[in-house]
Amino acid sequence: MSRTRSRSVTLAVATTGVLALSAACGSPGAPAGNGGGSGGGDEGAPVQVGLVTSISGPLAAYGEQYLQGFEACLDYATDGSGEVGGRPIEIIERDDAGDPAKAVAEVTDLIGQGVQIIAGSASSGVATQVAPLAEQNDILFISGPAATDALTGINGNTFRSGRQTYQDVRTAQSFIGEATGKTVLVFAQDSAFGQANVAAVTAVLGDEAGATVTPLLVPAGATDLTPFAAQARDAGADLTFVAWAGETAPAMWQAMGQQGVFDATSVVTGLDLRASYPTYGEQAAQLNFLSHFFAEAVDNEVSQAMAERVEEAGASSTSSPPMAATPPR
Repeated sequence: MSRTRSRSVTLAVATTGVLALSAACGSPGAPAGNGGGSGGGDEGAPVQVGLVTSISGPLAAYGEQYLQGFEACLDYATDGSGEVGGRPIEIIERDDAGDPAKAVAEVTDLIGQGVQIIAGSASSGVATQVAPLAEQNDILFISGPAATDALTGINGNTFRSGRQTYQDVRTAQSFIGEATGKTVLVFAQDSAFGQANVAAVTAVLGDEAGATVTPLLVPAGATDLTPFAAQARDAGADLTFVAWAGETAPAMWQAMGQQGVFDATSVVTGLDLRASYPTYGEQAAQLNFLSHFFAEAVDNEVSQAMAERVEEAGASSTSSPPMAATPPR
Protein backbone atom coordinates (compact mmCIF):
# COMPACT_ATOMS: atom_id res chain seq x y z
CA MET A 1 0.00 0.00 0.00
CA SER A 2 1.39 3.40 -0.96
CA ARG A 3 -0.08 6.85 -0.42
CA THR A 4 1.53 10.17 -1.23
CA ARG A 5 0.51 13.21 0.78
CA SER A 6 1.95 16.72 0.80
CA ARG A 7 -0.02 18.12 3.73
CA SER A 8 1.35 18.64 7.23
CA VAL A 9 2.70 15.29 8.36
CA THR A 10 5.89 14.56 10.34
CA LEU A 11 7.41 14.92 13.78
CA ALA A 12 9.40 17.72 15.29
CA VAL A 13 12.64 15.74 15.31
CA ALA A 14 12.15 15.01 11.60
CA THR A 15 11.99 18.74 10.92
CA THR A 16 15.52 19.14 12.24
CA GLY A 17 16.62 16.09 10.28
CA VAL A 18 15.15 17.47 7.06
CA LEU A 19 17.00 20.75 7.50
CA ALA A 20 20.27 19.01 8.25
CA LEU A 21 19.95 16.59 5.37
CA SER A 22 18.90 19.30 2.93
CA ALA A 23 22.01 21.28 3.79
CA ALA A 24 24.39 18.35 3.76
CA CYS A 25 23.38 16.23 0.76
CA GLY A 26 25.00 16.87 -2.59
CA SER A 27 26.78 19.92 -3.90
CA PRO A 28 24.95 23.23 -4.43
CA GLY A 29 22.57 22.97 -7.38
CA ALA A 30 23.15 19.23 -7.81
CA PRO A 31 20.30 16.78 -7.06
CA ALA A 32 20.98 14.23 -4.33
CA GLY A 33 20.48 10.52 -4.80
CA ASN A 34 18.28 9.80 -7.81
CA GLY A 35 16.45 13.12 -7.75
CA GLY A 36 13.78 12.19 -5.24
CA GLY A 37 13.67 15.70 -3.87
CA SER A 38 15.06 14.85 -0.42
CA GLY A 39 18.51 16.35 -0.75
CA GLY A 40 20.16 19.52 -1.97
CA GLY A 41 18.33 19.82 -5.30
CA ASP A 42 16.44 22.80 -6.69
CA GLU A 43 15.59 25.43 -4.15
CA GLY A 44 11.95 25.12 -3.18
CA ALA A 45 11.67 21.51 -4.38
CA PRO A 46 9.68 19.17 -2.10
CA VAL A 47 11.51 17.24 0.60
CA GLN A 48 10.27 13.67 0.36
CA VAL A 49 9.85 11.56 3.48
CA GLY A 50 9.07 7.86 3.19
CA LEU A 51 6.82 6.93 6.09
CA VAL A 52 6.87 3.14 6.48
CA THR A 53 4.79 1.79 9.34
CA SER A 54 2.08 -0.71 10.28
CA ILE A 55 -1.04 0.54 8.52
CA SER A 56 -2.31 -3.05 8.64
CA GLY A 57 -1.31 -6.17 10.56
CA PRO A 58 -1.13 -6.95 14.29
CA LEU A 59 0.36 -3.55 15.19
CA ALA A 60 -1.98 -1.49 13.00
CA ALA A 61 -3.42 0.34 16.04
CA TYR A 62 0.07 1.63 16.87
CA GLY A 63 0.67 2.60 13.26
CA GLU A 64 -2.56 4.60 13.24
CA GLN A 65 -1.61 6.30 16.48
CA TYR A 66 1.81 7.15 15.07
CA LEU A 67 0.26 8.67 11.94
CA GLN A 68 -2.13 10.79 14.03
CA GLY A 69 0.69 12.25 16.09
CA PHE A 70 2.86 12.57 13.01
CA GLU A 71 0.29 14.73 11.24
CA ALA A 72 -0.42 16.85 14.29
CA CYS A 73 3.23 17.56 14.93
CA LEU A 74 4.32 18.93 11.57
CA ASP A 75 1.28 21.16 11.57
CA TYR A 76 2.43 22.48 14.95
CA ALA A 77 6.15 22.60 14.12
CA THR A 78 5.61 24.49 10.84
CA ASP A 79 2.73 26.73 11.96
CA GLY A 80 0.46 24.95 9.53
CA SER A 81 2.61 25.55 6.45
CA GLY A 82 3.86 22.01 6.01
CA GLU A 83 7.17 23.51 4.86
CA VAL A 84 10.74 23.59 6.17
CA GLY A 85 13.14 26.23 4.88
CA GLY A 86 10.69 27.16 2.15
CA ARG A 87 10.43 23.56 0.92
CA PRO A 88 7.17 21.59 1.22
CA ILE A 89 7.30 18.23 2.98
CA GLU A 90 5.94 15.45 0.77
CA ILE A 91 5.04 12.28 2.67
CA ILE A 92 4.96 8.92 0.90
CA GLU A 93 3.19 6.39 3.11
CA ARG A 94 3.95 2.68 2.82
CA ASP A 95 2.44 -0.20 4.79
CA ASP A 96 4.91 -2.72 6.23
CA ALA A 97 2.10 -4.74 7.92
CA GLY A 98 4.56 -5.42 10.76
CA ASP A 99 6.59 -7.69 8.44
CA PRO A 100 10.36 -6.98 8.34
CA ALA A 101 10.73 -8.43 4.83
CA LYS A 102 7.92 -6.26 3.48
CA ALA A 103 9.38 -3.21 5.23
CA VAL A 104 12.81 -3.82 3.70
CA ALA A 105 11.22 -4.13 0.24
CA GLU A 106 9.25 -0.90 0.69
CA VAL A 107 12.23 1.06 2.03
CA THR A 108 14.50 -0.28 -0.73
CA ASP A 109 11.97 0.86 -3.31
CA LEU A 110 11.76 4.33 -1.77
CA ILE A 111 15.55 4.64 -1.66
CA GLY A 112 15.65 3.62 -5.31
CA GLN A 113 13.32 6.53 -6.06
CA GLY A 114 15.73 8.92 -4.39
CA VAL A 115 13.96 9.31 -1.05
CA GLN A 116 16.61 10.06 1.56
CA ILE A 117 14.51 10.32 4.72
CA ILE A 118 12.64 7.32 6.12
CA ALA A 119 10.42 7.46 9.21
CA GLY A 120 8.10 5.06 10.97
CA SER A 121 8.47 1.55 12.36
CA ALA A 122 5.97 0.53 15.01
CA SER A 123 7.67 -2.87 15.15
CA SER A 124 11.07 -3.50 16.71
CA GLY A 125 11.68 -6.34 14.26
CA VAL A 126 11.07 -3.95 11.37
CA ALA A 127 13.19 -1.14 12.76
CA THR A 128 16.25 -3.34 13.30
CA GLN A 129 16.09 -4.43 9.65
CA VAL A 130 15.58 -0.93 8.26
CA ALA A 131 18.39 0.67 10.28
CA PRO A 132 21.21 -1.13 8.40
CA LEU A 133 19.70 0.04 5.09
CA ALA A 134 20.00 3.62 6.31
CA GLU A 135 23.72 3.20 6.90
CA GLN A 136 24.35 1.25 3.70
CA ASN A 137 22.64 3.89 1.57
CA ASP A 138 23.65 6.91 3.68
CA ILE A 139 20.10 8.11 4.28
CA LEU A 140 18.34 9.32 7.43
CA PHE A 141 16.14 6.86 9.34
CA ILE A 142 13.98 8.26 12.14
CA SER A 143 12.52 5.28 13.96
CA GLY A 144 9.04 5.61 15.42
CA PRO A 145 7.68 3.82 18.48
CA ALA A 146 9.81 0.68 18.07
CA ALA A 147 11.21 0.23 21.58
CA THR A 148 14.04 -2.30 21.24
CA ASP A 149 17.33 -1.22 22.82
CA ALA A 150 19.13 -2.59 19.77
CA LEU A 151 18.35 0.62 17.88
CA THR A 152 20.24 2.83 20.29
CA GLY A 153 23.60 3.61 18.72
CA ILE A 154 23.12 1.05 15.95
CA ASN A 155 24.66 3.46 13.42
CA GLY A 156 25.10 7.15 12.71
CA ASN A 157 22.17 7.29 10.29
CA THR A 158 19.49 6.07 12.71
CA PHE A 159 17.67 8.17 15.29
CA ARG A 160 14.89 7.43 17.77
CA SER A 161 11.69 9.43 18.15
CA GLY A 162 10.47 7.30 21.06
CA ARG A 163 11.54 5.76 24.32
CA GLN A 164 13.41 2.46 24.66
CA THR A 165 12.86 -0.71 26.66
CA TYR A 166 15.72 0.04 29.06
CA GLN A 167 13.79 3.07 30.33
CA ASP A 168 10.70 0.93 30.96
CA VAL A 169 12.68 -1.60 32.96
CA ARG A 170 14.48 1.02 35.01
CA THR A 171 11.08 2.38 36.03
CA ALA A 172 9.75 -1.11 36.76
CA GLN A 173 12.55 -1.58 39.28
CA SER A 174 10.67 0.76 41.61
CA PHE A 175 7.99 -1.90 42.03
CA ILE A 176 10.41 -4.51 43.37
CA GLY A 177 12.60 -2.35 45.60
CA GLU A 178 15.75 -4.13 46.72
CA ALA A 179 16.04 -6.83 44.04
CA THR A 180 18.81 -8.98 45.48
CA GLY A 181 17.56 -12.52 46.05
CA LYS A 182 14.16 -11.87 44.46
CA THR A 183 12.67 -13.57 41.40
CA VAL A 184 11.41 -11.84 38.26
CA LEU A 185 9.43 -13.44 35.44
CA VAL A 186 9.34 -11.78 32.01
CA PHE A 187 6.08 -12.71 30.32
CA ALA A 188 6.35 -11.65 26.69
CA GLN A 189 5.74 -12.55 23.08
CA ASP A 190 8.54 -14.36 21.28
CA SER A 191 9.33 -11.43 19.01
CA ALA A 192 12.04 -8.81 18.67
CA PHE A 193 10.09 -6.66 21.12
CA GLY A 194 9.66 -9.47 23.63
CA GLN A 195 13.27 -10.61 23.38
CA ALA A 196 14.48 -7.04 23.85
CA ASN A 197 12.46 -6.85 27.06
CA VAL A 198 13.96 -10.11 28.32
CA ALA A 199 17.45 -8.76 27.61
CA ALA A 200 16.74 -5.44 29.34
CA VAL A 201 15.15 -6.99 32.44
CA THR A 202 18.01 -9.47 32.69
CA ALA A 203 20.58 -6.68 32.45
CA VAL A 204 18.91 -4.21 34.80
CA LEU A 205 17.12 -6.33 37.40
CA GLY A 206 19.32 -9.38 37.07
CA ASP A 207 22.94 -8.54 36.32
CA GLU A 208 22.89 -5.09 37.96
CA ALA A 209 20.38 -5.51 40.78
CA GLY A 210 20.86 -9.16 41.75
CA ALA A 211 17.43 -10.67 40.98
CA THR A 212 16.95 -14.05 39.33
CA VAL A 213 15.27 -13.38 35.97
CA THR A 214 13.37 -16.06 34.05
CA PRO A 215 11.78 -15.54 30.62
CA LEU A 216 8.44 -17.00 29.58
CA LEU A 217 8.20 -16.32 25.85
CA VAL A 218 4.88 -17.03 24.15
CA PRO A 219 4.82 -17.85 20.42
CA ALA A 220 3.70 -14.74 18.56
CA GLY A 221 0.94 -16.65 16.77
CA ALA A 222 -0.50 -18.33 19.88
CA THR A 223 -4.25 -17.86 20.36
CA ASP A 224 -4.86 -20.12 23.37
CA LEU A 225 -3.00 -18.27 26.09
CA THR A 226 -4.40 -20.15 29.07
CA PRO A 227 -1.48 -22.63 29.38
CA PHE A 228 1.03 -19.78 29.40
CA ALA A 229 -0.94 -17.82 32.00
CA ALA A 230 -0.98 -20.95 34.18
CA GLN A 231 2.81 -21.18 33.87
CA ALA A 232 3.12 -17.56 34.96
CA ARG A 233 0.95 -18.25 38.01
CA ASP A 234 2.87 -21.38 38.95
CA ALA A 235 6.21 -19.55 38.67
CA GLY A 236 5.19 -17.51 41.72
CA ALA A 237 7.73 -14.77 40.98
CA ASP A 238 8.09 -11.75 43.22
CA LEU A 239 7.51 -9.61 40.13
CA THR A 240 6.07 -10.48 36.72
CA PHE A 241 7.03 -8.02 33.98
CA VAL A 242 4.56 -8.25 31.08
CA ALA A 243 5.70 -7.01 27.65
CA TRP A 244 2.86 -7.46 25.19
CA ALA A 245 1.69 -5.64 22.07
CA GLY A 246 -1.04 -6.10 19.51
CA GLU A 247 -4.48 -7.53 19.04
CA THR A 248 -4.10 -10.55 21.36
CA ALA A 249 -3.69 -8.37 24.47
CA PRO A 250 -7.35 -8.67 25.58
CA ALA A 251 -7.19 -12.48 25.45
CA MET A 252 -3.89 -12.45 27.32
CA TRP A 253 -5.21 -10.31 30.19
CA GLN A 254 -8.36 -12.38 30.40
CA ALA A 255 -6.32 -15.58 30.65
CA MET A 256 -4.08 -14.05 33.32
CA GLY A 257 -7.12 -13.10 35.39
CA GLN A 258 -8.85 -16.45 35.00
CA GLN A 259 -5.71 -18.34 36.00
CA GLY A 260 -5.19 -16.33 39.17
CA VAL A 261 -1.89 -14.77 38.14
CA PHE A 262 -2.63 -11.52 40.00
CA ASP A 263 -3.10 -13.40 43.27
CA ALA A 264 0.23 -15.19 42.87
CA THR A 265 2.58 -12.37 41.84
CA SER A 266 2.91 -8.61 41.50
CA VAL A 267 2.37 -7.71 37.83
CA VAL A 268 3.80 -4.64 36.10
CA THR A 269 3.22 -3.63 32.48
CA GLY A 270 3.25 -0.63 30.19
CA LEU A 271 0.01 1.35 29.92
CA ASP A 272 -1.14 0.61 26.38
CA LEU A 273 -3.32 2.44 23.87
CA ARG A 274 -6.32 4.27 25.28
CA ALA A 275 -8.59 1.98 23.25
CA SER A 276 -7.14 -0.96 25.18
CA TYR A 277 -8.16 0.30 28.63
CA PRO A 278 -11.42 -1.71 28.71
CA THR A 279 -9.50 -4.91 27.90
CA TYR A 280 -7.81 -4.87 31.30
CA GLY A 281 -11.22 -5.56 32.78
CA GLU A 282 -11.44 -6.17 36.51
CA GLN A 283 -7.72 -6.89 36.55
CA ALA A 284 -6.88 -3.18 36.06
CA ALA A 285 -6.93 -2.51 39.80
CA GLN A 286 -4.42 -5.32 40.35
CA LEU A 287 -1.90 -4.08 37.80
CA ASN A 288 1.06 -1.75 38.24
CA PHE A 289 1.34 0.47 35.17
CA LEU A 290 4.30 2.17 33.53
CA SER A 291 3.48 5.17 31.35
CA HIS A 292 5.87 7.45 29.49
CA PHE A 293 3.00 9.75 28.56
CA PHE A 294 -0.55 10.15 29.84
CA ALA A 295 -2.63 12.88 28.22
CA GLU A 296 -4.39 14.03 31.38
CA ALA A 297 -1.11 14.31 33.29
CA VAL A 298 0.46 16.88 30.96
CA ASP A 299 -0.57 20.49 30.45
CA ASN A 300 1.82 22.52 28.34
CA GLU A 301 1.78 24.21 24.93
CA VAL A 302 3.00 21.19 22.97
CA SER A 303 0.62 18.70 24.58
CA GLN A 304 -2.31 21.07 24.10
CA ALA A 305 -1.42 21.57 20.45
CA MET A 306 -1.18 17.81 19.94
CA ALA A 307 -4.54 17.16 21.59
CA GLU A 308 -6.29 19.91 19.64
CA ARG A 309 -4.99 18.76 16.28
CA VAL A 310 -5.57 15.05 16.87
CA GLU A 311 -9.09 15.65 18.12
CA GLU A 312 -9.87 17.98 15.20
CA ALA A 313 -8.90 15.10 12.92
CA GLY A 314 -11.54 12.92 14.59
CA ALA A 315 -9.32 10.89 16.91
CA SER A 316 -8.39 11.36 20.55
CA SER A 317 -5.16 12.12 22.33
CA THR A 318 -3.74 8.86 23.59
CA SER A 319 -1.41 7.39 26.14
CA SER A 320 1.54 7.68 23.79
CA PRO A 321 1.50 10.28 20.99
CA PRO A 322 4.66 10.30 18.80
CA MET A 323 5.32 13.97 19.44
CA ALA A 324 5.65 13.14 23.13
CA ALA A 325 8.21 10.41 22.48
CA THR A 326 6.16 7.30 22.10
CA PRO A 327 5.58 3.28 22.24
CA PRO A 328 5.43 -0.03 20.38
CA ARG A 329 7.11 -2.15 19.74
